[in-house]
Amino acid sequence: MAVWEILEPVFRAGDTYTVDADISREDALAYWFDAAKRVFVAEVAGRVVGTYYIRANQAGGGAHVCNCGYMTHPDARGMGIARGMLQHSLELAPKLGFRAMQYNFVVSTNVRAIAIWQAHGFDIVGRLPAAFEHPKQGFVDALVMYRRL
Repeated sequence: MAVWEILEPVFRAGDTYTVDADISREDALAYWFDAAKRVFVAEVAGRVVGTYYIRANQAGGGAHVCNCGYMTHPDARGMGIARGMLQHSLELAPKLGFRAMQYNFVVSTNVRAIAIWQAHGFDIVGRLPAAFEHPKQGFVDALVMYRRL
C-alpha cells in the first residue's frame, strides 16, 4: 500500500509523531485510517507522495475544531507537497463545518512544519516543556498551534 511507504519511515524515525517507532504495519494503517478520520493522498504523476487526515479534535462542544496529521514521502520532501495538503485541508475544513484547526502536539524540533503552519496563519498558543522524548535530542518541547478558519 502506497500510504504505508509514507507512514513507515516517518513512524520509524520517531521524531515527529507520538507513535511507537516499532509500530506494526497493521497498527499504523489502523491508526491512520481510523473511522473518525477522513484520509486524503497527494499524487504527482500518478505516484502517492503525501497523505493527510482531518478529524474533529474533540467531541461535543469542541467538535467544531478540527485536527490534521500530514506526512510526505521522504523522496518528495521539498516539493511543496505539505503546503498543498495544508491548503487543501484549510479549504475543506469549513465545508465540513469546522471553525478552527488545532495541532495538539507539534514537536518543537519539527521546524519546517512549524514554519509552514505559521506562514499559513497558525499561532503557537501553548508550549509543553520537555513533553516529547526525541530519539536524538532528548526531551524537547511540544507546541499547541491554532488557527481560526
